[in-house]
Amino acid sequence: MARRRAAEKRTLTPDPRYNSELIAYMINAIMGRGKKATAASIVYGALEDIQSKLKDEDPLAVLTQAMENIKPKLEVKSRRVGGATYQVPVEVGPKRQTALASRWLIQYSKGRRGMPMRRALSMELLDAYANQGSCIKKRDDTHKMAQANKAFAHYRW
Repeated sequence: MARRRAAEKRTLTPDPRYNSELIAYMINAIMGRGKKATAASIVYGALEDIQSKLKDEDPLAVLTQAMENIKPKLEVKSRRVGGATYQVPVEVGPKRQTALASRWLIQYSKGRRGMPMRRALSMELLDAYANQGSCIKKRDDTHKMAQANKAFAHYRW
């Protein structure tokens, strides 16, 4: 554990097009090797695809609802007690919920082979918006693991 003072959290500047911190976070999460313009074109392109598929829905609202559907409420952390390691269920904080949801979204979007990232991201977002797909399955698996290890909840500290 660090003995110095805690690092101060930087505030994220909202993206210029939608004025949303969530979109800025997604752009930064997708960005690789400092190519922010490429990451921005992927995210904005995915939102345009969502706009064209769902005419009456706002793409920012679809993104927000999809992220809310993906966010896990519980996860398990390993705790070593004596000689045994227990999987202890813990509640997930709001920042970590967003981080996990975006990480899973990007991971499963990259896993869709044979299509551009923009289209894969829009399809994953639409699946998550409809409460189905790989990200929702990952969230449910995380919740099931926490539920199965509920007996070790007293090791939380």
